Amino acid sequence: MSRIRTRAKAAAALALAAALAVGCSSGGGSSTAPAATGTQDSVDAALKAGGEITYWSWTPSAKDQVAAFQKDYPNVKVNYVNAGTNKEEYTKLQNAIKAGSGAPDVAQIEYYALPQFALTDSLADLNQFGFGSFEKDYSASTWAQVKNGNGIYGLPQDSGPMALFYNKEVFDKNGITVPKTWDEYLAAAKKLHAADPAKYMTSDTGDPGAVLSMIWQAGGRPFAVDGRNVKVNFADAGTKKWTAMWDQMIQGKLLAPVKEWSDDWFRALGDGTISSLVTGAWMPGNFISSVPGGAGKWAVAPMPTYDGKPVTAENGGSAQSVVKQSKNPALAAGFVRWLNHAGGVQPFIKSGGFPSTTADLTSPAFVDEAVPYFGGQKVNQVLTQASKDVAPGWTYLPYQTYANSVFSDTAGKAYVNATGLDAGLAAWQQAIVDYGNQQGFTVSAG
Repeated sequence: MSRIRTRAKAAAALALAAALAVGCSSGGGSSTAPAATGTQDSVDAALKAGGEITYWSWTPSAKDQVAAFQKDYPNVKVNYVNAGTNKEEYTKLQNAIKAGSGAPDVAQIEYYALPQFALTDSLADLNQFGFGSFEKDYSASTWAQVKNGNGIYGLPQDSGPMALFYNKEVFDKNGITVPKTWDEYLAAAKKLHAADPAKYMTSDTGDPGAVLSMIWQAGGRPFAVDGRNVKVNFADAGTKKWTAMWDQMIQGKLLAPVKEWSDDWFRALGDGTISSLVTGAWMPGNFISSVPGGAGKWAVAPMPTYDGKPVTAENGGSAQSVVKQSKNPALAAGFVRWLNHAGGVQPFIKSGGFPSTTADLTSPAFVDEAVPYFGGQKVNQVLTQASKDVAPGWTYLPYQTYANSVFSDTAGKAYVNATGLDAGLAAWQQAIVDYGNQQGFTVSAG
């Protein structure tokens, strides 16, 4: 859920990349290794026997979840540690793995970062505990994110199927119909800014995660990964479909010049300066907690598409994984199972999280909840449908954290200089290819 962006985190990404390189050079798991097999008997026995484990996470619900788990299992002690948000945690985790000690038993890992820890054989394959049987209990897109080859390296916690959040008050005042296609969205952006130059359809100062999600929805598949063999292609038809559309937003100066997740950005969402966002289903909690001025004004609709047919992509989301360094992996697996497959799901939803479990995604209590902030709209009807419309076949790089850290110096320049996204993505591609080859991967372009 977190969307914190700082220079410190960019530095952390570089440190993580260096640690990852060491891990890769020392060998690790293969994507073609046979799947581990087992049952949940050892997990049940470990929970009955009890013990002590450590859990690293930054999710807002973590403390409440740990407290609830310990009520259910009073003979298990969980030491909760907030080791930092995303890349800060990953750097500490990779350093502990490299040192051979100090890692937690369970760690929160975002989907984009999961492949690099799986590739370096740092996580337990949960097939050994019979967790492969849970596949039907999660949305297809999130289950795909915790798989690496034949292995299962975590259980999904949340998901971020994308949708259109829009300021209904601003739209109505300016005669804007909710766009169903990207052509309509672009036309609405032009109409709004022409009517009131102080207002913008959306903001985008350049974020690698958002860019990849937009490419994903457009049909682009820039990464192909087979173990240590990687292909990178930011010139496929889907990617170019998105760049041709979004270049018009950038070069037409139709994007609010406000940095996402800043105080100014939240204020702009509240006062109507920014009138829509295309983002993940975890966003309602952020609106409720950080944009009080937008209460009753915002609504949710399906993400615009290129042909009007429903399709979306994931944006964000995390899993909980058992770290191989754990001295009690069965007990750690029991905690993960409780967190994301049993009693921990409801505390997570109550904290504003958007689930990945199909039981909750189809529960009338969740789907049909009228949300006062959104004028009583049953927004989860839109968001749960979006989870069904996520396009399949997406893959992240096995060193995605590093790739994201060099985005601003390559593709990000297209946002600053309006020089064209294709050229910016080509520069990003070259940086990704060069780095991967330097670190022992076999990476090719195109």
